[in-house]
Amino acid sequence: MAGSVVAGMDSALGSVRLSILDRSRTRRGQPHPEALRETVEFARLAERWGYHRFWVSEHHSVPGVAGSAPTVLAAAVAAATRTIRVGTGGVMLPNHQPLVVAEQFGVLESLYPGRIDMGLGRSVGFTDGVRRALGHGRDDAADFDDQLTAVLEYLARGRAGVHAWPGEGLAVPAYLLATGSGAERAARFGLPLVIAAVAGRDRMAAAIEQYRKDFRATEWGGRPYVMVSGAVVIADTAAQAHQLLLPEAWSAAYSRTRGEFPALIPPAEIAELSMSERERRLFDEALRDHIHGAETEVAADLARLVADTGADEILVHTSTYDRAARLESHRRLAELVGLAAPVRAA
Repeated sequence: MAGSVVAGMDSALGSVRLSILDRSRTRRGQPHPEALRETVEFARLAERWGYHRFWVSEHHSVPGVAGSAPTVLAAAVAAATRTIRVGTGGVMLPNHQPLVVAEQFGVLESLYPGRIDMGLGRSVGFTDGVRRALGHGRDDAADFDDQLTAVLEYLARGRAGVHAWPGEGLAVPAYLLATGSGAERAARFGLPLVIAAVAGRDRMAAAIEQYRKDFRATEWGGRPYVMVSGAVVIADTAAQAHQLLLPEAWSAAYSRTRGEFPALIPPAEIAELSMSERERRLFDEALRDHIHGAETEVAADLARLVADTGADEILVHTSTYDRAARLESHRRLAELVGLAAPVRAA
């Protein structure tokens, strides 16, 4: 069946790339180190299935997320793979000194040339306590333009007599995560845009349209490039796929009401929860605009997403309690769109 579905998708998807963002989510009772090891194994499978990139994320003091040091984890992923591009989605620049970020990506690119992506975001620590522990505050994000410029200049030529060796002069592509005014900033800096339908697909499509309209070529990039991030789940039925989305949706609602992302719990337990009106609203919002179902349904929705946004790439960030079902979903998605693992000469 997958082959016939792919044939109908060709005109809609064209040359759209498919990639993965893994946040190293933990399941209830699972140690954080085990989640990190699962991320590395997931990257090996993603490469085998033919995905274009594998990105990891940055979260601090979060019970349900093990990924706190994305450049370190990216190094482990790159070491365990051979062909897939590896990067961050993203390093939260207000939490770090731009020189150190440039140096870290310079080391990664030096060790794994031609495979490293530098995804950068503007978020700060999730709570006041985390921000204090990081030595930063909410106001640090206000200088994001200067921080971004500094990282890019360190990698290009150095800055004020300071050199980010070994990164200086290396080609490390930068990607900007759209939070707040991220789309406008990506257009102004000439950078590729990474965006999700946080406020709904219509608003995301409008932001993408404005990004392309306002884009100006700079030394950092010559043309608009849009990577749309979202959950994609394939199961035997739409109902089964919907069930797989529930743990992450509840985690999102929990975080908005209690201030932290919890470890993922089974869907059956979520169905029995008594939610407040606000929790229910946030839970329902977290389930909005995700692509899920059997192959035929997912194929049609992917085609609509690409038609609505003109996306150059889809960055899949699916999380669920059932790890085996999640891996099977990604395998089926790769088969659905006809991915083929790249062959690298010895």
